[in-house]
Amino acid sequence: MDILALLPSFGNSVLVILAFVVALSIIVAIHEYGHYIVGRWSGIHAEVFSLGFGPVLWSRFDKRGTKWQIAAIPMGGYVKFKGDADAASGKDVDTMNALSDDDRRHTMHGAPLWARTATVAAGPIFNFILSIVVFAGVMMANGQVGDKLIVGELRELPNTAEYTLQAGDVVQAIDGQDIPDFDDGDAFEMFWDSMTKADPLTYQVERDGQVLDAYGPYLYPPIVLSLAPRSAAYNAGLKQGDVFSAIDGKDIVAFSQLKDAVEGGEGRTLALTVQRDGQAQEFDLTPRRVDEPQADGGFVTNWRIGIGGGLAFEPATEAMGAGEAVVAGVRQTGRIIEGSISGLYHMVTGAISSCNLSGPVGIAQTSGAMASQGLQSFIWFIAVLSTAIGLLNLFPIPVLDGGHLVFYAYEAVTGKPPSDGALRILMTLGLTLVLGLMVFGLTNDLFCP
Repeated sequence: MDILALLPSFGNSVLVILAFVVALSIIVAIHEYGHYIVGRWSGIHAEVFSLGFGPVLWSRFDKRGTKWQIAAIPMGGYVKFKGDADAASGKDVDTMNALSDDDRRHTMHGAPLWARTATVAAGPIFNFILSIVVFAGVMMANGQVGDKLIVGELRELPNTAEYTLQAGDVVQAIDGQDIPDFDDGDAFEMFWDSMTKADPLTYQVERDGQVLDAYGPYLYPPIVLSLAPRSAAYNAGLKQGDVFSAIDGKDIVAFSQLKDAVEGGEGRTLALTVQRDGQAQEFDLTPRRVDEPQADGGFVTNWRIGIGGGLAFEPATEAMGAGEAVVAGVRQTGRIIEGSISGLYHMVTGAISSCNLSGPVGIAQTSGAMASQGLQSFIWFIAVLSTAIGLLNLFPIPVLDGGHLVFYAYEAVTGKPPSDGALRILMTLGLTLVLGLMVFGLTNDLFCP
């Protein structure tokens, strides 16, 4: 066996595991810190704050008597409050019975209902806050395109030597058509449809106070700017920056030509010619059926190879204000929540494939794939995953935060909590359900196409 031949695969596996551990650790730390800090503010004492499970690798006690620790199995974490029997906040009956009324007030089970509710709800809420902050930060860092289309950095394309378009040019028209208002979707659709599919094209630009013509690329070329993890293109070895030049031997210059060929082929394997570092490479890709969410909450199944494109140049951007970025971050988080709920509903009803539900292996592979596409892509993925984990924890399943909130709602209505015996049974059922979902997701990771 050639050991050296295994190194690239080994390196990729290390990246997948490391990216998964880093992403999960950040999300879990924020989630559990939400429980901890709101519990502390509410007068509930935390005995242990653990990142990970199993044997303790490092620990220390703070001045409040809380033990902070890192454990060997980085698959989650927990806060153990005073009076808890375990990491799932089960009641330690013997300990609770031995406490004075004043000490019971500082336990999770003896605190007022409002304090327990706030403490439990804080975990998912902190996940959502993390997502909003990250989304807002990325948007502020990237800026936003202004009212004018201004050329930033030109991307590397096969005909770059023929272009006279320059960074800083203000584009007024392309191929004889005026640039429409960015907010006018219908006008932009007509603009795309009527643009000649050729390369180079004539751009009318404003440069140094003068209006002149310049040669530039087709505005939306078939370039790979992003890769969907675990997609046909990703698994085939395509990379960011690859430019498709032909499909089944027919030259293309527009991303729409690639899109039409993939969607129109209905799963037929395509022979694709790709330009990479000045060299032509051949790939045979078989598109996959993908269930895609729609604006109305439904799903449409399309054929996809899993790439994202963009303009032939980075458009110049202007700064985005903090308030505007936060609003955009809230909207982005809301879209993820809405899409996740809609996806689960459609899976339960059979409208879309249950293979859309990933398990730990799929999430780990996605973590590695996003990390390989750059720090910003990885950070954005952490925010998406944080939203998903926050939402999952709000599901009304015992052992999850949502299950505890249901118990508190019952207590608020009836005036007393469920009995200890009923809680034990419900927690066991909830744990069984959660483990079953994990096994189902893992089965999808291993056997779904």
